[in-house]
Amino acid sequence: MPATRRRFLQGALAAGVFSRLSPAQPLADHAAREELWYNKPAERWLEALPVGNGRLGAMIFGGVQIERIALSESTAWSGAPAQDEVNPDALTHLNEIRQLFFSGKYDEAQNLCGKYLPGHSKNFGTNLPLPELQLDFGNLADTSEYRRWLRLEEAIARVTFRRGAALFTREIIASHADRVLAIRLTCSSPGKIRFRMNFSKGILPSSVKTGDDNTLVLDGQVWEKMHSTDHDGVALQIRARILAEAGRVTAEAQAIKVDAANNVTVLLAIGTNFAGADPETVCQQTLNRIADREFAQLRKDHLADYQPLYHRTAIDLGESRPATRQQPTDIRRKALEAGTEDPELLALFFNYGRYLMISGSRADSPLPLALQGIWNDGLASSMGWTDDFHLDINTQQNYWPAEVCNLAESQIPLFHLIELLCERGRTTAKEMYGAAGWVTHTVTNPWGFTAPESPGWGIFVTAGIWIALQMWDHWTFNRNVEFLRRTAYPVLREAAEFFLSYMVAEPTRGWVITGPSDSPENWYITPSGGRASESMGNTVDRVFVFALYTMCIEASKTLAIDPEFRQRLENTRAKLPPFQIGRHGQLQEWLEDFEDAEPNHRHTSHLVALYPGHQISPRTTPALARAAEITIERRMSARHWEQSEWGRANLVVYYARLLKGDDAHKYLVSLVAKAADDNLLTYSSGGIAGAEQNIFAIDGNTAGTAGIAEMLLQSQTGEIELLPSLPSEWPNGSVRGLCARGGLVVDVAWRRGRLVSASIFSKQRVNTVARYGEGIVSLELQPGQKQHLQPESFRKRDPAQVPNH
Repeated sequence: MPATRRRFLQGALAAGVFSRLSPAQPLADHAAREELWYNKPAERWLEALPVGNGRLGAMIFGGVQIERIALSESTAWSGAPAQDEVNPDALTHLNEIRQLFFSGKYDEAQNLCGKYLPGHSKNFGTNLPLPELQLDFGNLADTSEYRRWLRLEEAIARVTFRRGAALFTREIIASHADRVLAIRLTCSSPGKIRFRMNFSKGILPSSVKTGDDNTLVLDGQVWEKMHSTDHDGVALQIRARILAEAGRVTAEAQAIKVDAANNVTVLLAIGTNFAGADPETVCQQTLNRIADREFAQLRKDHLADYQPLYHRTAIDLGESRPATRQQPTDIRRKALEAGTEDPELLALFFNYGRYLMISGSRADSPLPLALQGIWNDGLASSMGWTDDFHLDINTQQNYWPAEVCNLAESQIPLFHLIELLCERGRTTAKEMYGAAGWVTHTVTNPWGFTAPESPGWGIFVTAGIWIALQMWDHWTFNRNVEFLRRTAYPVLREAAEFFLSYMVAEPTRGWVITGPSDSPENWYITPSGGRASESMGNTVDRVFVFALYTMCIEASKTLAIDPEFRQRLENTRAKLPPFQIGRHGQLQEWLEDFEDAEPNHRHTSHLVALYPGHQISPRTTPALARAAEITIERRMSARHWEQSEWGRANLVVYYARLLKGDDAHKYLVSLVAKAADDNLLTYSSGGIAGAEQNIFAIDGNTAGTAGIAEMLLQSQTGEIELLPSLPSEWPNGSVRGLCARGGLVVDVAWRRGRLVSASIFSKQRVNTVARYGEGIVSLELQPGQKQHLQPESFRKRDPAQVPNH
């Protein structure tokens, strides 16, 4: 049954998803970890400041003479739904390809994979950037005291500067409450505000008109020809209305002019015809609904909507030196790269990730976060990637912080997409593999594209399991049985049906394996010395199939249904290949101990067993944990390691799971210092994966935030582990409002690198175990109960079985 917003919220209230009973109050006001600020305007996109309301995004440049506001909208997609996306020759050649792999004819099998497996995606599309809203203030010379900043706990961007005795102020909010971008322009001296408002030309076919003296209207088509037909895509309207106190407002050709006003409010709405909406109606209704509302009321409604989400969690990683913390954010980031310690900048990065998630993905968002969230720099969409939903790590990373950082409802739009993939993926499963259930591959779009793409990256058959893990995480964190019954289990069960009918027996050892499939996006050396990417039985597929069967087995027990299906899963799970350690001591990525064709490759897909999975850990599988660490070390020591923002974030979560806090911290610093720009947005580096220049990707921000949480709290093993990977660089600190599996909200404080106190608040009845170091304590909590813990609460662990909660 679909995960509707109403059903989700009802279930959330019943199960206590939201921490209303134990709110994480904001810590003391420290701008160094709550505010990005600069003493000059942005010149580049990666210097501008992002605001968003879950659908509409804007990048604020803060220019004195020309204010540029780069607009975007999550449904502004080219392309269209399509049919016949599966290669019609795939099914007839599937068994032939498998037999070639089993016979050791890897090069021949790889050639046939490239010939017969990729699907057809000529009208796939991409999210596209929209024209800028520009405010031209003319010749504002001789200004001083310039400041541009974004206050995270308010989600308000501001610009101030002086000209003579006059103080000019701009305030920008992207209001989810009222569905608008609102810009407030004020001056301490009356009659000083004058500007011309227009839209930039942009890349879309469009026309601009004035609706009346105070309204500017852009109508356009979201079309392009690199990823679609050049005549398919949504229709679009952007409508900007000016409300001025005093002065004159007049319409010009494709512009509105304001002169001698005391203060001005600009209200902007964006509408598309996505899902059958009418763009003009959307814009008009949005603006008419707030026509008589003062900006102060818009701000108040915005804060009332945003702050309860933001204030659920708070963090303190210690104070930075005064000389460091008082610098502008771009200077602090550069100093971090040069070796300056700045724990408050890392706390700011954590809060920024939460801010971006709230701003980009709300319960009622029409689409989940794409590669660039809801923002768009025009670069990913104009190259081979597209600004889409990558299911071989990027979209998953976008949502890694959702549960642990107390933002569970942000996943609802992702759940809707997963349900669409389930629906569309039934056709792909049947036509391509002759199998029941559903399957999807590496990339998808708003219309549920599920066919594979090119070998090497696009034929990833367990992508659907990986993204559906987000549903399972939601269940384990919140224990909402109705969500499991109506939403998660049906999706997971159908995926399991696919793999039960798709997988085949490996002829020499009898293991049940997947294939042909990528281990995204790596290649290996074949016995003949050639290169191949597809194989039978790669490790990443084994990890996800094991996880899928285990999830379905546990769910069927919880729901007391499907005993025969459960038995089939248990029998088949026992036949999956074991993990293997290769000749270098590394965790094998493929069924055979192949050498990497690209030892410096950015992807380490088989390490999903470490994170987000938990099939490998230093406590339960120490030899495999060491093999995973050797895999990391070999990649990092290879010449010209392909650095990427999400790859650096992976290193943070990997080392957090390996319980090596100092290593996790080292790679966290490298993520912020070397893969984030001056506005702290992360980027994929130019020269990697076909990128000619640095391209924004939100996954480094969100996965980095999840990594910090993972260093301070883990719960994947059935225990609530406090400070599992606390680095020596954070001797003093606290965190409030993180979530643990089982419906728990956790606060922790530490001093001199040791636990001082913790509290665990339960939203339901739970029996569990808390761990600190080698000490444990059993907990039995009732709904609404909070357990306070001190170091002496923990006793040394005995070998007794730890209960699952």
